[in-house]
Amino acid sequence: MPGTVEKKLADLGITLPTPAAPVANYVPFVRTGKLLIISGQLCFDADGKLVAKGKLGGGITIEDGVKAAHACAINLLAQVKSAMGDLDKVVRVVRLGGFINSAPSFVDGPKVMNGASDLMVTAFGDKGRHARTTIGVAVLPLDAAVEVEGAFEVS
Repeated sequence: MPGTVEKKLADLGITLPTPAAPVANYVPFVRTGKLLIISGQLCFDADGKLVAKGKLGGGITIEDGVKAAHACAINLLAQVKSAMGDLDKVVRVVRLGGFINSAPSFVDGPKVMNGASDLMVTAFGDKGRHARTTIGVAVLPLDAAVEVEGAFEVS
């Protein structure tokens, strides 16, 4: 039976996908004590297609980047659910790290990352407010526009 957080997501029309399996020599998450670290999640939609492919500031709009970051956040939550069984076990979203596939002159990465941050606050309320880093990068796997990693305090 879905918990409170999943009901909020369902009310928004969000269904958590089956989490993507790692494509190299790493694991999708690590729990140590009360800290759950989720590996970077690409901006795949429910059908496994990239929401946005290419560079922000080089053909990909900020709006498309926000949608891509939102998709990354959904995939983060799918990994949290896989690790914990219930999103209500999240005590706090501690940190998000965002990687934005950026043209050299693109400076609006933080606006793009709001797509992920806003979902965490919507899902968890004040427990969803987090520290954050946004980094523009030259390229991401599969030429994805955005990748987001996360750290969560869990019970």
